[in-house]
Amino acid sequence: MCFLPLAAAAVAAPRIPLRLLGRGLAAAMSTSEPLKSVDYEVFGRVQGVCFRMYTEGEAKKIGVVGWVKNTSKGTVTGQVQGPEEKVNSMKSWLSKIGSPSSRIDRTEFSNEKTISKLEYSNFSIRY
Repeated sequence: MCFLPLAAAAVAAPRIPLRLLGRGLAAAMSTSEPLKSVDYEVFGRVQGVCFRMYTEGEAKKIGVVGWVKNTSKGTVTGQVQGPEEKVNSMKSWLSKIGSPSSRIDRTEFSNEKTISKLEYSNFSIRY
């Protein structure tokens, strides 16, 4: 189980302007920028180090949707969708930063494509 110190939890909590509450993340992303979707798999020490929880927090902070889950082979996999610039920010985070205790050896991206609408309304941890 992953626990954050109270101060870290406050920093990790997403901050959504009140005007966006009730409209959802998809409404907040109504933009002319093209929407992208990409699948990812992260290799290294990425299980047992709160990687999924930090990934969910970072995705919500950046403003992308999708999911993350552990695999049986010790990696973390998922999908990210959103405006191209935000997806690129998340790809960088998944490649270089991760959770504080993780060690990212490499991140593979696949099925990168332009989409006409988001397939998810939020970012979630899958089990």
